[in-house]
Amino acid sequence: MENVINLLPDAVANQIAAGEVIQRPASAVKELMENSIDSGAEKIQLIIKDAGKTLIQVIDDGCGMTEQDARMSFERHATSKINTAQDLFALCTKGFRGEALASVCAVAHIEMKTRRAKDELGFHLINEGSKITKQEAITTPVGTSVSVKNLFYNIPARRKFLKSTSVETRHIIDEFQRVALIHPEIAFELINNDTEVYNLPKGNFRQRIVSVFGKSFDEKLVPIEEDTDIVGVAGFFGKPEFAKKTRGEQFFFVNKRFIKNSYLNHAIAQAMDDLLPPKAYPTYFIQLEIDPAEVDINIHPTKTEVKFGDEKSIYAILRAATKRSLNRFKVAPTLDFNQETSFNSYDPEFNGPISEPKVQVDSSFNPFEKPKEAKAKSWSSGNSFKTSSAKGSFDWKNLYEQDKDLKNENFDDLLGDIEFEEEHEQTKLIKEDINKLTFVKQIYKQYIQTFYKGNLIFIDQKRAHERVLYEYFQTALKEQKKTSQQLLFPESISLQAADAELLKSVLPDLQQMGIDINEFGPTDFVVNGLPSDLHELNAKQLIEQLIEQFKLNGDEVKIDKREALTKSMSRNIAIKKGQKLEVEEMSELVNQLFDCESPFINPYGKTTFFNFTLEEISDKLDK
Repeated sequence: MENVINLLPDAVANQIAAGEVIQRPASAVKELMENSIDSGAEKIQLIIKDAGKTLIQVIDDGCGMTEQDARMSFERHATSKINTAQDLFALCTKGFRGEALASVCAVAHIEMKTRRAKDELGFHLINEGSKITKQEAITTPVGTSVSVKNLFYNIPARRKFLKSTSVETRHIIDEFQRVALIHPEIAFELINNDTEVYNLPKGNFRQRIVSVFGKSFDEKLVPIEEDTDIVGVAGFFGKPEFAKKTRGEQFFFVNKRFIKNSYLNHAIAQAMDDLLPPKAYPTYFIQLEIDPAEVDINIHPTKTEVKFGDEKSIYAILRAATKRSLNRFKVAPTLDFNQETSFNSYDPEFNGPISEPKVQVDSSFNPFEKPKEAKAKSWSSGNSFKTSSAKGSFDWKNLYEQDKDLKNENFDDLLGDIEFEEEHEQTKLIKEDINKLTFVKQIYKQYIQTFYKGNLIFIDQKRAHERVLYEYFQTALKEQKKTSQQLLFPESISLQAADAELLKSVLPDLQQMGIDINEFGPTDFVVNGLPSDLHELNAKQLIEQLIEQFKLNGDEVKIDKREALTKSMSRNIAIKKGQKLEVEEMSELVNQLFDCESPFINPYGKTTFFNFTLEEISDKLDK
């Protein structure tokens, strides 16, 4: 029998390894930035083009490398971080496997420039497909510059299945944020397609969070700190009232390394359980300091999944520390039954003199005294101005006397000559629609009860309005009719970089649906108009809610972008439960619902109404 097992070529083995480490351009960004941090850099610059498909460049001012180290860095399992197996239990660096550069160069073209501070000249290397094609001595700044070009050039299938430019850019921004947040002592800069997205100066942890997510985050942060023998907890969590419906602002760092852990996330959520809005996720930025021997980070190539030695104790400590911070900073409501707020509290440390309160009375005041005559005022011309009353007092009674001519006046005669505008056409339509309905009534400010075509119908007002708006926006996108009404005062919106990229990807569709919004900078936008029927909405709140709902729809179900957008728009604009409606509004909503193509369900597949026929009511009563 012939032998069938043989060794793979190095190029093929590197490509297989690259599939585990480099899943998308964001993976290469993470590995290169972590290498820069390990080099002791104080400033790191990230430059990307075409969402990393064309160029990913990381420039740092770290220690640099020698010519031999530069060549060895492209080899598999070549590392300077560990020497023995015991070093795996005392890791203090980001990388240690020696797989990052070897995996990247297997699927891309890499250009490296590096120089140490004590060397006069640096080295320039070009690696194409795990083969060094060029090597020369050059003049270059201290540090290392790595450029990754034409990612997945030799794996067309992998490049084909990459997401859109906006989606891949968002993933890169997410990785950039994770690395930049935990290293506030390092200055970071992100440039996307020659546009500066982030320029983060050195500072502390709180300043870095505010720099990344915006100034509005400063008021939302609550400090958390706890030091135990097992784990040290430090960082911030967001106030419960600012929690969002989507994930994305949850950050756990273990020994300055970003991790994902649903078990520890449950500890934070459990501590805020009673304070969080329904189906909302808390915001937190928490650092955990643990003995490296008590945590294993070598269980996944991405190093975002870790294994703790005593996970239950860490859970209990984290939950207790969160509750303590909630009470310490008065985030959680408290009841003090020993304090009476209607009385001033006694201060036992007050040592000042105590005097009896006195009542002051004006003894010269006489309520029956007549007012004195007003003195004449003399002007420069010599003429004098005297009071109209001979006695010097003013007759207030005449001020309130009614005009005798208007006392018995018929005001209908006065308005007889005024011509009023004709009744608005929309009002006429509403009245005509009301005539179609026998009876309309709102129940619990959530449901509409009516009789329609001989049936007793109960309608969910929110779901019904969602269906009406959904078909309205679908028609607007298909027919390409812009029905925007300009705002009197345009409203500016500032978003974080990831949300800004998401909004940019749907700007043409939003404009087609009647939302006149334009870019005003890398992360800033201006809303000039809203749909003509919805001009009274808060533009900023609408866009923020739209982004959150759009992300939620995109995560739960893989649906078309326009489909997700119209669903998000209809849910955020629709009438809310608990909103009181007038008879005309209810009648108009009912008629619009039954004019829809699919009035039975809302865009999310939930029933909009149910009905009872006369026979069904009779059967119920006869039982």
